[in-house]
Amino acid sequence: MTMMLEKSWRSLLDEEVKKPYIADLKQYLEQEVKEGKVVYPPMDEVFAAFRYAPFEKVKVVIVGQDPYHGPNQAEGLCFSVKPGIKIPPSLKNIYRELIEDVGITMPTHGSLVSWAKQGVLLLNATLTVRQGEPKSHYGHGWETFTDKVIGELSKREDPLVFLLWGRSAAEKCDTILDRCEHPHAVFKAAHPSPYSAENFFGCRHFSKANECLAKWGKEPIDWQV
Repeated sequence: MTMMLEKSWRSLLDEEVKKPYIADLKQYLEQEVKEGKVVYPPMDEVFAAFRYAPFEKVKVVIVGQDPYHGPNQAEGLCFSVKPGIKIPPSLKNIYRELIEDVGITMPTHGSLVSWAKQGVLLLNATLTVRQGEPKSHYGHGWETFTDKVIGELSKREDPLVFLLWGRSAAEKCDTILDRCEHPHAVFKAAHPSPYSAENFFGCRHFSKANECLAKWGKEPIDWQV
């Protein structure tokens, strides 16, 4: 399973993936499939976020909770759905903020692959989910693995922008980032879910991220999808 990691991440996480909890996680996922459970995303897309954004090319980190749990939605990138799939409410709200913040044209699809290819790591805290059951794969090891990923990013001297939406993303990253001095820019807002989006709108995180990248001499993100 972890051999599917992109080579720079695989090298960085070599010791982590040898730990017993990873073997237990692999066994758990295999048992889910053996019992006839449908797991998303497809196994060859579980590590898509890493494939599109190698460690040294990451410029922005966005942390989600777990993959979409409907058929054909999840593609291994948080908040992103495959082309042709109805745009979920949270992503619609992200697009609304983008229109107000940086003036994009309303996208006709929900795939954020173009962001990932520019160095936006779209990382879910849990990388798999059972069909129709949100958070069904919490507590089986993924959170430990993604904590390690964020920990490695936090050690980088080359600065990053962290966009943390919602309490769970903020708490996950704060716990790690607070352990060390770092050069990174961290922006927080409410989750873009319809339940909390009124406190997400107006955060202007996308223009703020690009201002930081420009200040650091990096190419800003083209947020149009």
